[in-house]
Amino acid sequence: MQINHFLQFNDFSREEFEYLFERTRWIKHEFKQYRRYWPLEDRTMAMIFDKHSTRTRLSFEAGMHQLGGAAIYLSTRDTQLGRGEPVEDAARVISRMVDIVMIRTYEHDIIKRFAAHSRVPVINGLTDEYHPCQIMGDIFTFIEQNGSISGKTVAWIGDSNNVCNTWLQAAEVFDFNVHVSTPAGYEVEPERAGLYGTGHYEEFADPHDAVKDADLVTTDVWTSMGFEAETEERKKDFANFRVDVEMMSCAKKDTLFMHCLPAHRGEEVAAEVIDGPQSVVWEEAENRLHTQKALMEYLLLGRLKGAPDNSKF
Repeated sequence: MQINHFLQFNDFSREEFEYLFERTRWIKHEFKQYRRYWPLEDRTMAMIFDKHSTRTRLSFEAGMHQLGGAAIYLSTRDTQLGRGEPVEDAARVISRMVDIVMIRTYEHDIIKRFAAHSRVPVINGLTDEYHPCQIMGDIFTFIEQNGSISGKTVAWIGDSNNVCNTWLQAAEVFDFNVHVSTPAGYEVEPERAGLYGTGHYEEFADPHDAVKDADLVTTDVWTSMGFEAETEERKKDFANFRVDVEMMSCAKKDTLFMHCLPAHRGEEVAAEVIDGPQSVVWEEAENRLHTQKALMEYLLLGRLKGAPDNSKF
């Protein structure tokens, strides 16, 4: 039996994401109406964390509970994975005891090795290379707010990190454009731009130019986990890349602002922007919950035909 994993954004086709977003709309609607929907009753998820987390842990744990299942938190600090057990051995054992696994770790190769030896679906909760669940939630949020993202422009301001990498993958899947603006020395790696093609990606030295005509402006912290030693140097290098009111004024009036959180007000984003009328950051955070519920349902149950009988959506 073929096992589907979600390790990076382009593991799924556009048609699969469109199905997931339809399921997300229905699942979210049922949740808001306080109607029970337990398709994963008696199913169990193992959540393996190598990195600290708030939104990833809460959204998966709450989501599994809301679908009728259970989630077990495993920190590598408290398990044999943190004491040198091979990833392959851990995968063989853990996947015999649960129905689905989510991993938040450092090197992307770790999650690839785990998935290669797993008997159940594996979800990438974040690696140094990719953050596919975040961008899935972001795109669903954009569609909720402004309709189709195809043909639109996303401006990424800041570090070319795992979230930026995933936006580049998503642009290829959904046929939109990404304007990337980073300080010198932090650009998208040339081979990465080549890997994702050049038709949906353009680089800008000046972030003000990048946001012109953008339909969405998004950013992230200047210092990701694992790069803490570079914090002070990065603050200097990124000083002109803060998304503030003046920068947003270069974009269209209806341009949305997103941030994957946690945010450092006064560093990568001004308080007036993240708390302002163009910000959909809180909707974006909530939608991680609902898109991931649709993802877990799909990986465990496959494509469902129609909604349950209690649907009025």
